[in-house]
Amino acid sequence: MVNGTAVRELGTRANPVTDDIRVDGRRLPKPERRHILLYKPRGYVSTRIDPEQRPTVIDLLERAKIRGYFYPVGRLDYDSDGLIILTNDGSFAERLMHPRYELERAYEARVRGVPDRKSLDKLRNGIPLDGERTQPARVELLHVSDGKATPQAILEVVLKEGRNRQVRRMFEAVGHPVLRLTRVRIGAVGIGQMKPGDLRELSPREITSLMKSKNR
Repeated sequence: MVNGTAVRELGTRANPVTDDIRVDGRRLPKPERRHILLYKPRGYVSTRIDPEQRPTVIDLLERAKIRGYFYPVGRLDYDSDGLIILTNDGSFAERLMHPRYELERAYEARVRGVPDRKSLDKLRNGIPLDGERTQPARVELLHVSDGKATPQAILEVVLKEGRNRQVRRMFEAVGHPVLRLTRVRIGAVGIGQMKPGDLRELSPREITSLMKSKNR
């Protein structure tokens, strides 16, 4: 029985955390709610299963011998690295992903060329993408270095929304394609000393801080 209804079809899905699942009248115990912070390396997709059979973030959990049904909170594209959260806690995931809570995500972007003041203002004030302007962002120039052919700049970008490949598309729109992109912070949870492939459990204090992200 799932939530009081008899299951009569093989392959019926249920969430062991949120659903009432009973076998012969006895309720199955709910699994421990877990919240894992992962430093995703480049070359992994942030989904449970990839139709192209590329490595996924779930492969990294299995490699660390973490078992159970986990799913990623939000996305981090294949060519980017940095922080992503995986959990089996549906209410926690929904709270973090809902746009009305304005959970900040900070990125460090290495781009080709050096954006001038006009380009930085455009990035900060919003870039039209798919017919809709992006929300205001915090964008700071951190460092300029000599590239092999052209100078390169490192910038910090802080967003409160998460459109598909948003940071990359924003910089492309002002003529400075991203060469490398790392997510360095989610809410108040920073990357610290973590390296690609590292993972750890979020602390109770970190979970509380993420759940208390701004509500409009």
